[in-house]
Amino acid sequence: MKYKIVAVLAVLMVWFIIFISFIFKLSMWPLLIFFVIILSVFVLGAIYIGLNFYVNSINSLLDIRNENSNAITELSEHPISNIEHRISTIMLTFDDGIHPIFTSKVLDILSEQRVKAMFFIIGKHIKGNEAILKRIADEGHVIGNHSCSHDFWFDMKSARSMKADVEEMNLIVEKELGFRPTYFRPPYGVTNPNLARAIQKTGMTSVGWNLRSMDTVAKSKGMLLDKLKKKTKPNCIVLLHDRCQITVDTLTDYIVFCKEQGYTFTTL
Repeated sequence: MKYKIVAVLAVLMVWFIIFISFIFKLSMWPLLIFFVIILSVFVLGAIYIGLNFYVNSINSLLDIRNENSNAITELSEHPISNIEHRISTIMLTFDDGIHPIFTSKVLDILSEQRVKAMFFIIGKHIKGNEAILKRIADEGHVIGNHSCSHDFWFDMKSARSMKADVEEMNLIVEKELGFRPTYFRPPYGVTNPNLARAIQKTGMTSVGWNLRSMDTVAKSKGMLLDKLKKKTKPNCIVLLHDRCQITVDTLTDYIVFCKEQGYTFTTL
């Protein structure tokens, strides 16, 4: 984990600054400035999952293709299969389901377009939507774990509480479908040392993204589609939300655009 290296270097640097300040009777302002810089590094590491600062995540399909270089082989014991080794491959992922209306509409579009995707589902949203959960699996999509509670304070929990939350979601899926998800996406994409320990104990693989659509705050279909078109690149893992009407409205046009540009779709 990068944060462990940074933490050790930070401690050494603090003692060095204190020593120099004491010997030469210097101001403690350098120490305060250094503290602010280090704090900023740790905060940025928490909110940008793509930095792999606390947790090693799959943030691009390139991570899969480079598995022989040890970049990804340590992520999980679970083998990653089904990856088409084409430079124009991308992957669609949907967070925060199951939505009782919009998830089914997303599935209709994916079926019509013959595209497979990953659904990172919140455990508490499964009750009452068991048929939709089964449909996701039956139609060949990958079901991932997006925690059971997706609590606003999830990131403040202990490693034990996080692990319990994640495993509760796995148990719900196992009860309904007979298997447990092996992929996990942190709520809000936020990571920290407690989450790193929880993921390690569950043996799951963390999955991030390198194209965040921001569909939850998009003002119009046109703006969302334009952003997706501009940002889509080979090996993208696209973050979308199947709880948003605007995502449903945009999805067909986006998939058609990707196909016209020569992209193919895959899952983990």
